[in-house]
Amino acid sequence: MPLFENIEEFKNVSPGIQWAIFIVGCLILVVAAISVVVSIWLSIKYVVYNRRTNSRGCTGRGAARTILDKHGLQHINVSVVGSLLFGNSYSHYFKKVRLRRLTAEKTSITALAMGAEKSALAILDKEGDKDMRARVILTPLMYLGPFALIPIVAIGVFIDVVMFSFAGKATVVAAVLGLGIYAISFALSVMTLKTEKKAQARACEILREENMATEEEIGLMQELFRLYNIQYINDIIMELLQMILKVLEIVAKAQHNSASNSN
Repeated sequence: MPLFENIEEFKNVSPGIQWAIFIVGCLILVVAAISVVVSIWLSIKYVVYNRRTNSRGCTGRGAARTILDKHGLQHINVSVVGSLLFGNSYSHYFKKVRLRRLTAEKTSITALAMGAEKSALAILDKEGDKDMRARVILTPLMYLGPFALIPIVAIGVFIDVVMFSFAGKATVVAAVLGLGIYAISFALSVMTLKTEKKAQARACEILREENMATEEEIGLMQELFRLYNIQYINDIIMELLQMILKVLEIVAKAQHNSASNSN
């Protein structure tokens, strides 16, 4: 039974597509609600820990530089970036650890955690960690999926409308191909999370071995890392759902227009 039969835009759209749009929309609302809660909790923890000075009085940039130097990575630069546009990160290609300005200059627990974790990514890279190596090689593909999905489906819809009076076969093939590419991108996003978790564990290990943080501070950092990981998972799930919704909306619109033109 059609779900949105009284809405003009959904007239002549198959019931299956209508129900799929409804279900995906509901899932987006659920994930969005969870994301809001996690974001608020993460923001609170970030602010609290960013106001608490670490026991060594070490800045994020100082911690990163110390850890990199101790592991033979003097060639890796530690750069400071704007607080809003760029985030804390490690770049294999540019050979640098990037830290937000507030993170780099603060002597907080948060700053110490971020400086250590991003430096740990450089260490994993140097050691040839298999997951990190795959992440470096396949990173371009991770960004291809979201950009390629919609154009591929649009091409399929165009072929269907122009050549097959919207029989639907070309759209289905294009959607499967586009979602396949996106699935690869999604898998790579999961791989990114895996390397981040490895780096987080390695950072805590280094801070403990080098006596750069107390056990209490390491526990607080681990809590902060867990919240970041949950938020990252929410983000990639939300992105996947939004892409699926866009595909469904393209198919629905094509069905509606095709039927309208036929009449």
